[in-house]
Amino acid sequence: MADLTLSKKLAEEIIAHAKAEAPNECCGVLAGTGAAVRAAYRAKNTERSPVKYNFDGPELLRIEDEAAKAGHDVLGFYHSHTFSEAYPSPTDVKLSSPWGYIYMIVSLRNPQQPAIRIFRIDRALPEGAQIQELSLSIV
Repeated sequence: MADLTLSKKLAEEIIAHAKAEAPNECCGVLAGTGAAVRAAYRAKNTERSPVKYNFDGPELLRIEDEAAKAGHDVLGFYHSHTFSEAYPSPTDVKLSSPWGYIYMIVSLRNPQQPAIRIFRIDRALPEGAQIQELSLSIV
């Protein structure tokens, strides 16, 4: 059983977003119900950086409102790593939310074969135990 499911169509949309923003990181919001991602909302990376991302506050509130109107919960966030593997960087850990969201990372290190992985990050845990990889089923 997967910790999270994602349609192939949504996976392709997230990868397309990552490629469109390269060499900068992209970012967005994952919404759905339970363990199923039903929507991915593109957001603007206010950092415009190949190594860091950040959300615009008012845009994030608009996306959360749009997801709620569609009957979805915000499950977490996605972003891309344009030159490194799909694994949380120290910056990703430092900037993670304390509210238990999931984090999806798309790696474009090999653009012909993008990799998608998901994680929970808990900064309250000791270093080395803060990052937990979850299983992802793309259906």
